[in-house]
Amino acid sequence: MSANDLRVVKTKQALHNALLTLLSEKPLENITIAEICRVAKVNRGTFYLHYEQKEGLFEEYFQEIMEDLHNSYEEPYRAVTTLDKNQIDPKTIRIFHHIERFKIFYRIVFSKNVPLTYYYMLFDGIFSLLKRDITIHHKIHDEISIEYYSAYQANAIIGLIIQWYRQDFEDSVSTLNKQLAAILRIGEK
Repeated sequence: MSANDLRVVKTKQALHNALLTLLSEKPLENITIAEICRVAKVNRGTFYLHYEQKEGLFEEYFQEIMEDLHNSYEEPYRAVTTLDKNQIDPKTIRIFHHIERFKIFYRIVFSKNVPLTYYYMLFDGIFSLLKRDITIHHKIHDEISIEYYSAYQANAIIGLIIQWYRQDFEDSVSTLNKQLAAILRIGEK
């Protein structure tokens, strides 16, 4: 069976959804493969056909989220050769569309009931994305460490997401896009 086989896609989606359901109740280390299979309505043999352990399932799902986040982050660059923060069109910002698409996952990550490990995994993913972006697209002052600057930027993005989460994602994606565009323009005029 290939990864594009509809049966494989549906099975993996069921396993991802089961994992999310269980993660909203307890941390990964307290979840059993039997529970994942029961919630996903698949047998253990099917689980082991795709994964060696539950961590593999989590890592695959997390990588899908990071890949989608990367694509969402890169979207404004697709429309221009050079991205000018003063000219950024809020409609081209796709990060918050990504958050909305994976809202269940982000509710889990920012919940006070889960270990900080999830937060740090997200931070590391965003940090790497921003560090790569800064290296390719931006020039920063020589006296500023790219690692510290990337960490600062990653925490700024995560801060916006956390605030949105704390408001139960009440504001629209469009509102968040406009807010981010306005924040990026501060000090640039």
